[in-house]
Amino acid sequence: MADAILRRASIAPATALPEHSQRFAMKLTAPRLEGHTVLVVGDVMLDRYWEGDSLRISQEAPVPVVHVTGSVDRAGGAANVALNVVALGAACVLIGAVGTDEAAEVLRTQLNAAGVTLDLLTVPGWPTTIKLRVVSGHQQLIRLDFETVLPAEHQQEVLRRVTHWADRVSGAILQDYDKGALHEPEAIVQLLKRRGVPVVVDPKHKPMLRYRGADLIKPNAVEFERNAGCRVDDHAFAVRAQQVLRDGDFQALLVTRGEHGMTLIERGAADALHLPARTVRVFDVTGAGDTVAATLGVGLASGMSAAAAAALANVAAGIAVATPGTVAVSAAAIRQALNENDQPRGVVSAANLQVVVADAKRAGQRIVFTNGCFDILHAGHVSYLEEARQLGDRLIVAVNSDESVRRLKGAARPINALNDRLTVLAGLAAVDWVVAFDEDTPEQLLWQLQPQVLVKGGDYRLDEVVGADLMRAWQGEVRVLQQRDNCSTSSILA
Repeated sequence: MADAILRRASIAPATALPEHSQRFAMKLTAPRLEGHTVLVVGDVMLDRYWEGDSLRISQEAPVPVVHVTGSVDRAGGAANVALNVVALGAACVLIGAVGTDEAAEVLRTQLNAAGVTLDLLTVPGWPTTIKLRVVSGHQQLIRLDFETVLPAEHQQEVLRRVTHWADRVSGAILQDYDKGALHEPEAIVQLLKRRGVPVVVDPKHKPMLRYRGADLIKPNAVEFERNAGCRVDDHAFAVRAQQVLRDGDFQALLVTRGEHGMTLIERGAADALHLPARTVRVFDVTGAGDTVAATLGVGLASGMSAAAAAALANVAAGIAVATPGTVAVSAAAIRQALNENDQPRGVVSAANLQVVVADAKRAGQRIVFTNGCFDILHAGHVSYLEEARQLGDRLIVAVNSDESVRRLKGAARPINALNDRLTVLAGLAAVDWVVAFDEDTPEQLLWQLQPQVLVKGGDYRLDEVVGADLMRAWQGEVRVLQQRDNCSTSSILA
């Protein structure tokens, strides 16, 4: 698993931060999480939205009148964390508590549909937590909470279920909304730590030391100040944070600060890592903390460092707050956000190309594919590739390896080695991705990538183009472009 690459940026510390806090620029790659399973334990709830227009003020009181025209139910709390875990590509087991009411059935239906493995306590006579929000024009007007704290005697059953799953998971997230599912969280943390499972904690009102032993704890700024007696922007922050890390036997502490971003400090580190909030239009902060917890949990489960996982979580949080309502942020959405200002281009492996092509397709982009030896790049190649690029949003150039060229052209070819040919092609403005292949034809690559357009240059008939039959399998288009006269590698060599 490739980790994110961190490098210190030549930027002075922000004025709102103490001198020890530094900003870092990070080059991130979203992790591949297939094969990992994350356990989520915590308070499950239903987020319900009543939506409608508000065009007048009530005559009974100075409050808006909302004409409710729709209702949306979304999994919230630990259930939303579970949905985010699955959206990021990992498998998820969810332990929590629900009642025997309609809200519980809605939650089970949504979570089962997403592929979350459920191990929920069903408590007769206890109501499933519901948070009802009345929304008009993307503006939340009021929230109504329907909840009762889960009786403490059910905590032993939660612990028993965690014991059952502890040897089968790669990571764990404790999502504590102080509704009773995590009545004694330290026992759960210690159980998971004895099994070697990295644990992320999203605390609420409890003292942070109640989660002793967690790998990473994620309080918000108010929660940190209440526990440490120190603000994040105080000069004493690093000292107090290190004291919290030692007292709680935590490895890392991530303070979420809303529009001010996040600040991470790791045990024994001299400096804090500050991650500025991404510039987005904020629609709704509901569930953003769940998204951050999920991204941290799957990041650590996949072997990422705390800093890399935090940076990825910062990106995920920006996506969550820019979307109305409670949302599950996918790995594809994170990769797309990472690529918005730094579009991935250049030489890529076949495996990485599959990932970026899949993301581009999800974003609605049209993929064009062409292939060849491109031994000596000439004006004919350049004009041909520029024309091919006009047929879509992204152009892939697949290049025969040196051995493949020798089989096709003879022992004297290629003139230029593969790495040189790849580098020159990657430097063209028309080309997005360059990939090498060892086979005599690119049919295997075509099948893996399934582009919308296959392009070839020369005097081929459409049915003579290698891969044309494959393109028909997914309703792709085949185009033959006319090459410039008297422009060929053979004539140049002659």
